[in-house]
Amino acid sequence: MSDNKTIDLLITRQDRPDSQSYVQEFSIPYQPNMNITSCLMVIRENPVTKDGQRVNPVVWKDACLEEVCGSCSMLINGTPRQACSTLVDKIQQPIHLAPLSSFPTVRDLYVDRSVMFDALKKVHAWTDIDGPFDLGRGPRMAEGTRKWAYKLSECMTCGCCYEACPNCGPKSPFVGPAAISQVRLHNVTTLGKLNKDVRLSALMQYGGITNCGNAQNCEQVCPKEIPLTTSIAAMNRATTAASFRHAFGSDYL
Repeated sequence: MSDNKTIDLLITRQDRPDSQSYVQEFSIPYQPNMNITSCLMVIRENPVTKDGQRVNPVVWKDACLEEVCGSCSMLINGTPRQACSTLVDKIQQPIHLAPLSSFPTVRDLYVDRSVMFDALKKVHAWTDIDGPFDLGRGPRMAEGTRKWAYKLSECMTCGCCYEACPNCGPKSPFVGPAAISQVRLHNVTTLGKLNKDVRLSALMQYGGITNCGNAQNCEQVCPKEIPLTTSIAAMNRATTAASFRHAFGSDYL
């Protein structure tokens, strides 16, 4: 480790949800293989700006520290990413950190992602069961289907796709790419198919799939490389077919 090498960070901060944001600059000692989370932890231990001003520690959110929970999403050099998996050695300095702009800011880098969870509720993105007791092994899924369905199940509701989508935002009713992809996942499982029409109907409502502008930004920023645009295309076909069935009867298609 070099005593002279440092990591420079420009962090957008906000004291309260209704207050103005501002930027503070920090400089911390460099260590190999540091990620953004470890940088924020160093600042938390000694919250002093580059010009020597002692300030309140930077607030952010994390839980798993291994790119599973999705809670540490933030804008890193303008791109929505996970703080835990973004390595300092692989990005340009000074490092600009800011909260995701498509969600309400709680404080500093911590945002409220409730809109994404509300979207999952809206589209019934879960599989119902009969009770909390052991139901035994469920029906088997074809191996080819299981492989791509498992990829969809890796979604951690991190909000990166929501941030990158130009159709999402604080004033938009759009449920977002993640919710649409979860409809595809649950509609392909054997038990999930029982509520297939409920989910498709939800996607056909205001704020559903027709609000997608097909920008395809979502897939580019997904930390799990989930084929979100493929899911959107599949649900476009499914909702179109469902609309014909509703209009002409179940025997039409």
